[in-house]
Amino acid sequence: MAKRSAAMTSVDFRHARAALGHATQQPVAVQVRHLPYPYEAALAICSDLDLTPDKQAYLAVARYLNTTASTAMGPGVGLEVGNSLYFDMPPDQFAYWTTDDAGREMFRTLIHSGHIDCLHSYGDLARTRADVQRNLDELQRHDCKLSVWVDHSKAPTNFGPDIMQGSGDVVGSAAYHADLTLAYGIRYVWRGRTTGVNGQNAPINAKALGHMLDARHPIASTRTMAKEAVKISLGRSGHPRWEMYAANDVCRPSKLRDGRPIWEFLRSNPFWNGSGKGDTADGIGDVLTRRMLDGLVRRRGICVLYTHLGKVRDRQCPPPESARNAFRRLAEYQERGSVFVTMTQRLLQFMTVRDALQFRAERDGDVTVISIGDVNDAVFGTRPPTDDELGGMSFIVPGRGAVRIQRESGEAIASTPHVGDDSTTASIPWRRLTFPASV
Repeated sequence: MAKRSAAMTSVDFRHARAALGHATQQPVAVQVRHLPYPYEAALAICSDLDLTPDKQAYLAVARYLNTTASTAMGPGVGLEVGNSLYFDMPPDQFAYWTTDDAGREMFRTLIHSGHIDCLHSYGDLARTRADVQRNLDELQRHDCKLSVWVDHSKAPTNFGPDIMQGSGDVVGSAAYHADLTLAYGIRYVWRGRTTGVNGQNAPINAKALGHMLDARHPIASTRTMAKEAVKISLGRSGHPRWEMYAANDVCRPSKLRDGRPIWEFLRSNPFWNGSGKGDTADGIGDVLTRRMLDGLVRRRGICVLYTHLGKVRDRQCPPPESARNAFRRLAEYQERGSVFVTMTQRLLQFMTVRDALQFRAERDGDVTVISIGDVNDAVFGTRPPTDDELGGMSFIVPGRGAVRIQRESGEAIASTPHVGDDSTTASIPWRRLTFPASV
């Protein structure tokens, strides 16, 4: 059977049924829900580890955010929040090679559990292909897999050609490594583009821009809004540096300068004084406000939040009470089913798989049968979805009958029905990560 998009027409269904000889089965107009049921918006805290004091601070924040245990910062908030790592940094910067053996073991354990999901370049001092190979050898020797790349400051190995000024994807450059890094498994790349618009995969209009205004800071917030409007206007005019700002999509197919295909993603930080001003542990309390979260839900938006949770005023102190209040607030929105909070990698994977998932839906007696096919990935090609990739997928079925989700082989996939007034939403369970007890 030929591959089909999730939005199959009734003609498509008739052809699929005829090809399979299902004369008694009727096609059903099933839709994939935009997010796992029942959430209306989604947020990933995408934290760069710049200036994190040490492994104790790094781990304390991770434990507070990802567990409900008693911590030095108070009771944990039980979210899913990842972190990043880099390798070759000056001795006064916390990184893989500058920490001790216990710190390196902590990094590896958190990668294995999924709580480190971003490679934040190879660091300021990684300048050659040999430096890169050494770091990749270390990751592969310990079976550490990462699929998200985030450019760092002006690191030579960056992929960003303009904002981040890297040469990691320039063939012939001393720092060229794109072939090695993508072969290792990197799929999603951030190249320095951060918007102030609250909520991606949602329309940009006057109301969305107006949300940047803050009555307490009229001059600064108006300036921030005006700068964002200029970026959007330039993007709509076809300027390549600003195209992502105009599209406002969280993720798009793109290419590195050596021609290798990637998914490029957009981060955001909707702070009234600019995305580069509220991107710290001290500033996140002024970003994750009720106004911001309510706006995100209202727009049914996606947010990959740009921040640095290790940047604190006092290296001896954890993030301030304002930050902890913000995390508790975010947990409240997740608990009531408004904002879906997960790792950067898991959110980007959900979005790209959701849009590329092939399936057909047919009524068999009183049961709607949804048969899952391949993922027709626009960047990396067609493949069968893994169980992890299907987690959280939710299908909206007209009517209130029973629903069965299965693979094309007929193998049943566990799902939970949520019956509404005129439809049923069948959800494949989302597997929450387990924070390792060994760190």
